[in-house]
Amino acid sequence: MSAAGGGAEDRVPAPPPIEELRTIARQIRRLVLTSVHHAGAGHLGGPLSAADMLAALYFRFLRLDPRRPDWPERDRFILSKGHSAIGLYATLALRGYFPVDELDTFDAIGSRLQGHPDMTATPGVDMSTGSLGQGLSPGVGMALGAKLRGAAFRTWVMLGDGEMQEGQVWEALEVAARYRLDNLIAVIDHNRLPQYTWPDYGQRGREFPVQNLVGKCAAFGWRVLECDGHDMDAIVGAFDDATRPDGRPTAVIAHTVKGKGVSFMEGAFAWHAKPLDGEALARALDEIDAPPAGGTR
Repeated sequence: MSAAGGGAEDRVPAPPPIEELRTIARQIRRLVLTSVHHAGAGHLGGPLSAADMLAALYFRFLRLDPRRPDWPERDRFILSKGHSAIGLYATLALRGYFPVDELDTFDAIGSRLQGHPDMTATPGVDMSTGSLGQGLSPGVGMALGAKLRGAAFRTWVMLGDGEMQEGQVWEALEVAARYRLDNLIAVIDHNRLPQYTWPDYGQRGREFPVQNLVGKCAAFGWRVLECDGHDMDAIVGAFDDATRPDGRPTAVIAHTVKGKGVSFMEGAFAWHAKPLDGEALARALDEIDAPPAGGTR
């Protein structure tokens, strides 16, 4: 398991059981909802679709030390879909990078927790992001730097499927394959719902995200894995496979639901970036706390 290794900095003494990861994912979702409600602004749909994967990454796979955010041999993580920052902040807080209470400052003037991640301000943030499509390129640089230094750390990058429409992403995919960066893992949050829904939704509609991501990533020389991005067993299995290098960078295409965990947000583009009032927050938290059907949430 990738969280294993020598030294006090190897942050997870033992891999937590699947049920504990599910509990952490629910906690992340609760904190996303309450933080956006408190701030009166922020994104919801994307952070909720990524919560299960963030829980697995930070509590089972990433080698890191919250007491030393700049530990040189830590694994790197880049949230390319930077508008989902509150999901990352909630995860970092639960992992011990800063107090959970600090989430109450989300998006406030002077806060370390701005609407998009800032590597110069927030402990645990390895790259400032926000302009979509630009997160994989620095991930390629980090992975290549590790290869040149002989360092053992991995670089993980989480992208949204909407930003896969950016040409810079495909340039980075090509370069990563050229240099055989098998220490680079891209996780694609494939929720199939961009900010303003589909092209036939009047003048606000956007183009469909890139289709056939499996075939296209493979054509660029990447190993491609797929999983249900809300089934913790499947996530752990896919991430475990991704950490077994075979000479190619790896893309994990995670099939997800935007707004996952809250019925009236699931698959509803209007909740991409919309704060909740008190009544909606109470309903949402009740659903997050309810026993999951089928045991996969």
